[in-house]
Amino acid sequence: MENSVITLAMVKTNSEIRTLIDAANKNLEIMGYTEHGIRHVSFVSHATSEILRELGYDERTVELGAIAGWVHDIGNAINRRQHGITGAIMTFRIFSEMNMPSSEVALLVSAIGNHEEELGTPVNPISAALIIADKSDAHRSRVRKGKFNLSDIHDRVNLSIKKNFITVDKVNKVIRLYIYMNEISSPMEYMQIYMSRLLLCEDAAKLLGCSFELVINGSAVNRKQDISASEEMLRSHGEKKVE
Repeated sequence: MENSVITLAMVKTNSEIRTLIDAANKNLEIMGYTEHGIRHVSFVSHATSEILRELGYDERTVELGAIAGWVHDIGNAINRRQHGITGAIMTFRIFSEMNMPSSEVALLVSAIGNHEEELGTPVNPISAALIIADKSDAHRSRVRKGKFNLSDIHDRVNLSIKKNFITVDKVNKVIRLYIYMNEISSPMEYMQIYMSRLLLCEDAAKLLGCSFELVINGSAVNRKQDISASEEMLRSHGEKKVE
């Protein structure tokens, strides 16, 4: 049977994929995790594709990145543990049945199977961009409405983040994650949760030929120089905000 060109639009309207995303999000809600539904996968899908686009990858690679971001968490419909690997197996079957070329299926399953810090390693550009996009989604909109608990560090950190965005500095080969927090939490608490994920982001950026920098409330966390005016940095380096 002839292979088909599978688009992001086709993936978004696939009823099986949508059911799995909803089921995964519901499972995690019961377990007490933050939002992992359409809002999250939309953010990750868009950010993954924009990182690849800003770095000059071809349009098909960009679209495959968007597809990977949309389906990356469906393994949570089975179990939270090792959901990247189970999601990759599920994705292999779904996209094979949609007649996606096997070379593209292989790229997607390797990206999905490697997006979690416990077992993951960036293995190709889609994988690397997906890791950075996924780990960058900390924001107050992820906290479950009416179910947050300020004694929980995850809820505190997410509730405190009023703004976050990724930039790609093509000239200096730097991918930056900007986080703006209020007094509900602190950068220290953010680092308690995200340290292992940020280390994985550094590895992912390296595969993309870049370095990765985290900037919280205008201060660079993982390099010596301080960024006191992040908006000026955006203008002076010609960075484009991924939004």
